Amino acid sequence: MKLLVVGTVAFDAIETPFGKTDRIIGGAAPYIGLAASYFSRGIGIVSAVGGDFPVEYINLLNEHGLDTGGLEIREDEKSFFWSGKYDTDMNTRETLDTRLNVIENYHPVVPESYRESEYLILGNLSPEIQIAVIEQMKTRPRLIVLDTMNFWIANTPTSLKKVIGMVDVLAINDSEARELSGDYSLPRAAKKILSMGPKFLIIKKGENGALLFGNNKVFFAPALPLEEVFDPTGAGDTFAGGFTGYLASTGDVSFENMKSAIIAGAAMASFCVEKFGTENLVNLDSAIINQRINQFSELVRFEHRFID
Repeated sequence: MKLLVVGTVAFDAIETPFGKTDRIIGGAAPYIGLAASYFSRGIGIVSAVGGDFPVEYINLLNEHGLDTGGLEIREDEKSFFWSGKYDTDMNTRETLDTRLNVIENYHPVVPESYRESEYLILGNLSPEIQIAVIEQMKTRPRLIVLDTMNFWIANTPTSLKKVIGMVDVLAINDSEARELSGDYSLPRAAKKILSMGPKFLIIKKGENGALLFGNNKVFFAPALPLEEVFDPTGAGDTFAGGFTGYLASTGDVSFENMKSAIIAGAAMASFCVEKFGTENLVNLDSAIINQRINQFSELVRFEHRFID
């Protein structure tokens, strides 16, 4: 297996100013896996769902080259469910309902065939689960990417700092970076977080792009100005999937190549928000993706004339 994805597989019910959905496929793992599948093959998913999870959704993942051998189906339990509503500016959302269900007492089991994966991305789950996955790997992956959120920062700081010290890349948003570091300045926050162990830090800023820190360098990737944003759900996971999938496809984990990977991730996230859920992630092709990546390149390409 080239790339191992660990994260929730769930039902989402989403309401935005543009409409609403009911119980569509959601969770971190589908967004990560689908985005990564356009760059890399040999992707396995480790997660758990209940007996209520439709086989059509599993087939959808398989059709995109995702191996679901690590997806536990617990027939007597129900799948994780999340419902949320977005305000008009799409930057603020209200969680209407969260039912952990099968995830509440989840203990991941990494299949034997997954335990030598070259790349590992740990989606937003409890740090204990993330640590358990790392400890089940036979050999350390070339690159481990970690996502987390403010809930774990506030409630499980000890185990979170432990897992942060075990990974290569941490990807969080700007408010989480400030909370984790205790510093409002993002450059200072980045220094403090990098001192916890990871080699690289990505700070996501939503519609304002993303920052990459590492090797005493900083890179900024813009966000593409979009005329319509229908649903921001899963955009961060899609970004992480495009980023990690690109690195897995190139086999280059240098800071310089991560610049290109961040643009790839940002491009995939821009597709994600244009429709509800994963709808826009299942109908892409390389030509469309390359065209979008070129649009990002045009945002930052310019000629500078030095002052005499």
